[in-house]
Amino acid sequence: MAGRISESTNRGDYEILIRKRGESDYASYCPQLNLMIRGEVHEQVHELMEEKIAHHIQNLNK
Repeated sequence: MAGRISESTNRGDYEILIRKRGESDYASYCPQLNLMIRGEVHEQVHELMEEKIAHHIQNLNK
């Protein structure tokens, strides 16, 4: 079952979950966007997800 994509324009309604596996394998997941981003550094995957959330909210406000 596919998750629904949030239509909320409130940034506080979006979660960022980060998983670490090994020395340089990180993933951030946002359940409200049903999106996962992988990278090598915690800060990298967190910032990329923040950007995706901001872009999503910006598109909803158009």
